[in-house]
Amino acid sequence: MFDGQDPAPGTSAALWRDLGAGLCIAGLLLPEAVAYAGLARVPVTQALTAAMAGLALYAVFGRSRFAIVAPTSSTASLAAAAVLSVGGPVPYGEAFLALVLLAGLMMLALGYARQGALSGFVSRPVLRGFAFALAITIVIKQLPDALGLVLPPGTGGDPLHVLLYALSHPTAWHLPSLAVALLAGAVVTVLRRWPQVPAAMLVIVLAIVAAWQLGITTRFGVAEVGAFQRPGLHLSLPRLPLSEWLRLAELAFGLVVLVIAESWGSMRSLALARGDTLDPNRELMALGACNVAAGLLQGMPVGAGFSATSANAAAGAVSRLAGVVALIVITLALVLALPALHLLPRPVLAVAVISALWHALNPRPLLDLWRMNRDRALLVAAVAAVLVLGVLYGMLVAIALSVVGALRRFSQPVVHELGELGDTRNFVMLDEHHPGATGLPGLLILRPEEPLFFASADRVAAEVRRRVEGHAALNVLVLSLEESADLDSTAVECLLELDRWLAARGVRLVLSRVKEPVRALLAGWDPHGLGDEDRLFWSVADAARQAPKSA
Repeated sequence: MFDGQDPAPGTSAALWRDLGAGLCIAGLLLPEAVAYAGLARVPVTQALTAAMAGLALYAVFGRSRFAIVAPTSSTASLAAAAVLSVGGPVPYGEAFLALVLLAGLMMLALGYARQGALSGFVSRPVLRGFAFALAITIVIKQLPDALGLVLPPGTGGDPLHVLLYALSHPTAWHLPSLAVALLAGAVVTVLRRWPQVPAAMLVIVLAIVAAWQLGITTRFGVAEVGAFQRPGLHLSLPRLPLSEWLRLAELAFGLVVLVIAESWGSMRSLALARGDTLDPNRELMALGACNVAAGLLQGMPVGAGFSATSANAAAGAVSRLAGVVALIVITLALVLALPALHLLPRPVLAVAVISALWHALNPRPLLDLWRMNRDRALLVAAVAAVLVLGVLYGMLVAIALSVVGALRRFSQPVVHELGELGDTRNFVMLDEHHPGATGLPGLLILRPEEPLFFASADRVAAEVRRRVEGHAALNVLVLSLEESADLDSTAVECLLELDRWLAARGVRLVLSRVKEPVRALLAGWDPHGLGDEDRLFWSVADAARQAPKSA
């Protein structure tokens, strides 16, 4: 890991750092491409094409110094699950490419509409739970290859059934395959001590040489991956009827959310650590362009996965040149070494997949969240949804959990009463933490702790009415809107209804901490009522001082 000061881009030191990081990333992406193509149930050529398209276009349009845009385990698994759910006579390959293309177009449209904030659509506890359960699912599905185990036809792809069968049939394990997997895993574990060394790639090269020289496939019966084709890199549109495009567009939304959440989380964490600034809208459009190109060139969905992106930073990358170096190395490997990949033992490929997902199997982020005693139900539900319902429906449940969690929080708002703190202009909550704060005679100051919008406005208004009914000798109610940057139509209507209800009881409603969009909206909608300048104040102190005088 390079923790010191990065050299200036363009210097010889920076060029050497980027060259080393690029070689390391190429060594990581090549085995990942082979592995993730298996997860997506597509030819390896599609994963290699996607990696080349992602690296090339992100180097042009992206701005993160460390992001490596290529196929990821989560996007491969989710895309495969989405296409399989379509069923029917639709060709899998055509539907898969259409899904990638639609996801890319959606990201371009969202980026153009400046909706980069969609990266927060899935809460972090849900995303962590989803990633953890997905990693467990993928690792379990690698067990048959690592053990040389042939699953019976009725086992299916359910990870729980695969795990149960593998553990309950140890006599069916192929010992030479298990020995190869254990040896490969041991070498990868040792090489992990040096982040600059492409551990997975070295193990794959050694395994291919061993398979060639020792004949472990013919002599010991260890299964090999098989022959690959070179990427064609020709533009083509999937040939599907309009009805199937529409069905796939519905499924593409989940893929879009996953790519954005995973990629932006990787980019942003490294940018914050290095003091870089990124525009989420630009990054969203760059990701969209990469996926559109991957779809048109018969590739897989791509994103800035955490494993490759963090490995790029750990290997010492200084600029996006590291990704360009990785692209050149992958291209040379395809030209010179692709035929030799058919000798790769399948147990070694399984170890490469598990190695790539090792970071996601770390339970520490989940345990830290659990000890925080926040969002435990969301975390557990996200993990259970993926393990029980599968990748596609698990992702949809994860999105739903995030939305429901946000709506639940906003629909159960907290309203605090404020009082003046001594002789200052500070108004704080009237509670045991502020014993010096006192209320003002004839005045009630309330502050909703959540933004006012359609899911919270009615409940806030009901709580305000309850407080007013329990407050004797009230002349003025000050409602602080500091949490509301803007209002929707439901919130405006609730405020106007509250104003009329208070007026009927001889209480004047004024608003404090009113931001410019809210002022303009109220002034245009109710200029002689709640939108009057005499009833809108910039601070709570001004409202508390001036409002009673005009009541």
